[in-house]
Amino acid sequence: MFENLLYQSTSKLLIEDIKKNMLPNSILFSGPVGTGKLTAALELARVLSCKSEERKKGEWACTCSSCLKHKALTSTDVLITGPRDCTLEIAAAKDTYIRAVESNSQFKIPTNYLFVRSVRKLTSRFNPVFYEGDDKASKISPYIQTIDELLEEFDPMRPQENLGDIEKIKKNAQTLLTQCEKLESSFMYDSIPVSHIRNVSSWARYTTTSEKKVLIIENADRMLDSVRNALLKILEEPPENTLFILTTSKRGAVMPTILSRVRTYPFIERTQEQNKDVISRVFHDEGTNINDYLCSFLPVSKETISNHAVEFINSINQGYFPKIDVISKELNQFEPRIILSIFLNSFFTQGKERIRTENFTDKHILFAEKQQFLLNSIKKCYENVTIFNQNPVAALENLAGELIG
Repeated sequence: MFENLLYQSTSKLLIEDIKKNMLPNSILFSGPVGTGKLTAALELARVLSCKSEERKKGEWACTCSSCLKHKALTSTDVLITGPRDCTLEIAAAKDTYIRAVESNSQFKIPTNYLFVRSVRKLTSRFNPVFYEGDDKASKISPYIQTIDELLEEFDPMRPQENLGDIEKIKKNAQTLLTQCEKLESSFMYDSIPVSHIRNVSSWARYTTTSEKKVLIIENADRMLDSVRNALLKILEEPPENTLFILTTSKRGAVMPTILSRVRTYPFIERTQEQNKDVISRVFHDEGTNINDYLCSFLPVSKETISNHAVEFINSINQGYFPKIDVISKELNQFEPRIILSIFLNSFFTQGKERIRTENFTDKHILFAEKQQFLLNSIKKCYENVTIFNQNPVAALENLAGELIG
């Protein structure tokens, strides 16, 4: 069990609770970004539904019908919701798979699964269950249909020799990535819609032939009050046959009443050497930090993004509007959306340093006030884009205008 959850002692705790039948209906995986929380959640769902005999139950090599569905992330008994930047992992997985095919590597099938699973980690968030009665369903459906059709070309159960020539595989893989980028940029939410929780409440109470239904809620700290309250109602009286797995990198931001109804399993930051081994074993590549490795698949470098953030704040400090159109063009129109997040984080870091060096009469008070104003302005800018669908250029123009005064 949990052979693919690397360097996390939490796997031993989970195995022990499973074997002793002590796993609660609601749990929280808490730890830094990139430590394997979603991997653990998906693996837990597979283990609990495994139909193999007890001695071999939950082994990754299991080929029972349930495990095969879970490995390909096609089980109808697992739902994933919550905001996440998925396309960098998809790009990394695509690159890994293409390299394996080109070299006719022994890792072709494992990397095939890696690629397919990375895509379905995205599409699972747009399951029709979540969007029942939502007008967005008709807009999302064409994207999902196109992606599902393209995924058929990469079915891990399909003989590798029937995939066609390498150029065709490359073309289809790039088309699949492009469609995923469009889906994520157009419809990924920054906070879970309350309708998702309300709709999933009915789904959770449907009977099923499997041992467990599993709802995975990523970034559970990023929920509005209405969503938290809706979730709390379910956790107060959870359906007997449904497991709720919440994940967070900010446990302190999760509502205390929710924390009181879940058992927390901790995840720790891996060492540099451990991260290096994870990247080698998963992506068959080199790197010392999983988050930096994934960011290497951005269309622009983190250094370029940070440089433009400095340019942005220099303009504001000098009292004139930054050339936001030029910055946007240089930063790929802030797509994928994580580019905007990195840009604003760099901007805030630089802004704090500029404020700190100013010579105030009562330095500490004014520093705190200006820092809070800067943070609120940046947060408002980000929410205007991610929640209210404002164009990033327009949102940054508003930010610049607010800070210039």
